[in-house]
Amino acid sequence: MSESRHKLMNKILDNKVVLLFVILCIGAIYASGNPLTFVSAELFTRIGRNGFMVLALLIPVLAGMGLNFGITIGAIAAQIAVFWVVYWGFKGIEGFLLGVLMATPIAILFGWMVGRLFNKMKGAEMIAGMVLGYFADGLYQLFFLYVIGGIIPVDSPRLIIPGGIGVKNTIDLADNIKYSLDTVSMLTIIEILFFITIAVLVIRMGYNLIRKTGVSIVKDIILLVLAGAVYAATFIPQMEAFLATDRLLLLHAVLIGIAAWTLIQLWRIVNNKLILKKEDFNIKQPIAAIIAMAIAFGLTYAKPVEEILMYVYIPVTTYLCIVALCVFNNMLLKTRLGQNMRTVGQSRVVANAAGINVDRTRIIAMILSTVLACWGQLIYLQNIGTFSTYGAHTQVAQFTIAALLVGGASVQKATNKQAIIGVILFHTLFIVAPQAGKQLFNNAQLGEYFRVFVAYGVIAVSLAMHAWKTTIKPAVKDGKPKVTTSKA
Repeated sequence: MSESRHKLMNKILDNKVVLLFVILCIGAIYASGNPLTFVSAELFTRIGRNGFMVLALLIPVLAGMGLNFGITIGAIAAQIAVFWVVYWGFKGIEGFLLGVLMATPIAILFGWMVGRLFNKMKGAEMIAGMVLGYFADGLYQLFFLYVIGGIIPVDSPRLIIPGGIGVKNTIDLADNIKYSLDTVSMLTIIEILFFITIAVLVIRMGYNLIRKTGVSIVKDIILLVLAGAVYAATFIPQMEAFLATDRLLLLHAVLIGIAAWTLIQLWRIVNNKLILKKEDFNIKQPIAAIIAMAIAFGLTYAKPVEEILMYVYIPVTTYLCIVALCVFNNMLLKTRLGQNMRTVGQSRVVANAAGINVDRTRIIAMILSTVLACWGQLIYLQNIGTFSTYGAHTQVAQFTIAALLVGGASVQKATNKQAIIGVILFHTLFIVAPQAGKQLFNNAQLGEYFRVFVAYGVIAVSLAMHAWKTTIKPAVKDGKPKVTTSKA
């Protein structure tokens, strides 16, 4: 077999999980008969609803703790806060932010406790997290069924079961935090970012001047002027009317993304070639990216693509939160803490030899994951608009882990790209599977069974395929592929 064919085979084997689910998605969409506009609209809603939670799983994987089945505990922290926010009657983004403020310290405490426990159970974190999730669910049920109303007096016919003890099964969030994050306008976001930027730059300039650090403030002044110019542009009537909306047409989002990415590539060329004059800078990469953007722009005029782009609206603030978490995950890898987590994940022995406090690093990773899962559950609840008191958190871990695995991640490695791909593939299949089952078997109940299979079956299939990938390693000997079984 030629080297190129061998590389192609390795590429296919490395991405076999993703390819399998791509084929399943295409087949299910065709079998369901649902229009692409409907599938796309549902898909983008689900990405905004669940994307943050899936990304919360990356940090424990990085630290070598496997897939965090314990994120259920983070979701419980969020739900405790949501109950009190609703009880006290807070609404809108104020209620959502109060929920974040209340839930975060609870999630930090829970994450610390889980991290401490996992340090006692090294090598069995996933099964420990699963059992811990069930245990925490039991305590949660006791708290909401007996403590609230029974020990903690709560007088609210809207929330409490008749009789005065225990919380109702379902709480409607329509009058409180439903769409509280989704409906924050782009204008509000820009105003907040403007004032944060001004505060940071002024503090930094003042610090450099007072401490006489010798750092030039010219760059900060230029940034101040640019920030002021952007903010001033929001007062143009047409611009103000555009930014006053809370949801962005997908076509506009794509065009903004294409323009931004093209400008970044042009800046890379100008900065590296003309300003820094780096001779070793590879100009082919940014040029290829610009050509790809031009092709993407051309595709927006294709009729099927245009129909989807003109049909779907996305909540800007929610998607910005997802982008911010992707950036945070990438930046974390560049910090000392991120490097320590990566070293601990690769080998605890090497990490110990390098002087890294392994237990402390693992606890921090678990705290971060639990807090992010808590915030992800808040985003989920405000989007779905209904709080299922005793069931909202029970399947969080399974769905999230299934989505991450479908994207090609494993218990040893996971990236932002795999998380996003996984969310897209998993939820596409989840959207169309019931209708596909109904069309194929002419039985609505079978369609529902198919949905259950999709929800739980993908975890087993993905774990099995990844286990096979781990134990069977293709090798090339004398120009021919050879399959060997590793000792692992």
